[in-house]
Amino acid sequence: MQVPKSGPRVSVAKITGQGLTSIAILVALLWTCAIGERVILGRANAGAAQVIRAMRELRLRNRRAPAATPQRPPRLPLRAEAG
Repeated sequence: MQVPKSGPRVSVAKITGQGLTSIAILVALLWTCAIGERVILGRANAGAAQVIRAMRELRLRNRRAPAATPQRPPRLPLRAEAG
């Protein structure tokens, strides 16, 4: 079986200028969304880290130091008074 070498070329699909423009706009929109998501997540992680640091600082600031162990008062000798 032989394939003819000459003949009109038939295109399977054609993309118009309007189609290419819409694809370019949608790709730019997709990249904008992806970059925006990264920025939002970065800010959220930074905010969460700041909250954790603030909580740790408050916990350390509010920690009460233990009081000294109580000591027994010295025993005073009992004085017997006659009266």
